[in-house]
Amino acid sequence: MIPALDDLKAMTCAQQPVYDDPAAEAAAVEQLRNLPPLVFAGECDDLKARMADVAAGRAFVLQGGDCAETFDGLTANAIKARIRVLLSMSLALSYGGQTPVFTLGRIAGQYAKPRSSDNETRDGITLPAYRGDAVNGFEFTPVSRRNDPQRLIRAYNAASSTLNLVRAFMAGGFGDVRQAHTWNALFVRDSHVQKRYEQLAGEIERAIGFMEACGIRDENMRSGEFFASHEALLLDYEHALTRVDFRTGLPYDTSGHLLWIGERTRQLDGAHVEFFAHVRNPLGVKLGATTTVAEAVGLAERLNPDHEPGRLTFITRLGAAKVRDVLPGLVTGVADAGHEVGWVCDPMHGNTITTASGFKTRLFTDMAAELDGFFDVHEELGTWPGGIHIELTGEDVTECLGGAFELSEDDLDTHYETLCDPRLNRNQALELAFQVSQRLGAIVAKRRPDRDPVDW
Repeated sequence: MIPALDDLKAMTCAQQPVYDDPAAEAAAVEQLRNLPPLVFAGECDDLKARMADVAAGRAFVLQGGDCAETFDGLTANAIKARIRVLLSMSLALSYGGQTPVFTLGRIAGQYAKPRSSDNETRDGITLPAYRGDAVNGFEFTPVSRRNDPQRLIRAYNAASSTLNLVRAFMAGGFGDVRQAHTWNALFVRDSHVQKRYEQLAGEIERAIGFMEACGIRDENMRSGEFFASHEALLLDYEHALTRVDFRTGLPYDTSGHLLWIGERTRQLDGAHVEFFAHVRNPLGVKLGATTTVAEAVGLAERLNPDHEPGRLTFITRLGAAKVRDVLPGLVTGVADAGHEVGWVCDPMHGNTITTASGFKTRLFTDMAAELDGFFDVHEELGTWPGGIHIELTGEDVTECLGGAFELSEDDLDTHYETLCDPRLNRNQALELAFQVSQRLGAIVAKRRPDRDPVDW
């Protein structure tokens, strides 16, 4: 039985917007309850099986997408560009890592963001903080920053349009690995990254040609599979989109396939953990550097008491300086308590800095260092590094420093477009994927001596 929304709101209920018209809020929630599901229970179960493979060391997950989706950013070209980056990264990871890789989009629901303060002050004027397009507008005016419950309906419609387009792309063969060269046409602009990608695409093309000459037709190469995830922040929205599966009589949150609980809302006695303990989706939980072993074990026991394979994934965001100190205790403590979970590294949120000129940014070297620490810890423990969680865009933004073009602070104002956190641009994202593929391939080669690491 799903707890009533009012009962959840009576608990510790962090990061929820306050609306000045409760009747309008209730009307929007009721409207959402009567709208069709965005995803289906069977799809969530399929993803749970994939996440079980991740937890068991049989697969790797690439989770990525925009920091904060916007209503204005809902264009076919922008969505296609994001999918293209993820497909290109997945190709590099699966070939270089010699491991099954599946893609989990940070997409079709990432319209709300947690904030460190309820308000923002500029030039002596204080207004509500921007909490994402599902809550209010980014423009710093009283009208724009008013929390508007009708934006929940707009978020649903935007998510629906996004999912429909992604499904059309994938069903139409956009995810076919034989399209590898097409994905990257006019895409990689850096010669170093381009050389590695074209080498990869050429080798795959020749391998497929050989298979087809031998009469092998593998439908797995024409994948139409794509899963959607987002941070399940707004309980009004998530609760209203929960449906009972007609096959099993069990509740699923149909706003996305996998939902994750953020670092700021993972309180064991909080409303988010209570709600998601009752839905049957695969779940993620973000764990920051202050997470204790007791908290991680408590979350595992609360969210997956039946030890269901693929049910729970911990997404660590520890920072390059702390990953080697904090991660071993968490991995060992959770395993010693009898829980098999997936471990995924978010190398972005623990490495955010602010420049002297006021730009929030991230250093490519810090993100690469946290990923190295993540892999080092798992290699030393003999456990499986199950995936990466990346904020990225398909555009040529200049928001993170370093990487393929060695972007500096002077470049930040060239194309700094994010409304919240800095994202990797398409070349930086692909460069990171090549680095991760080498680490993954080395681990697989140790486990399976018949597989040699790919040398880029």
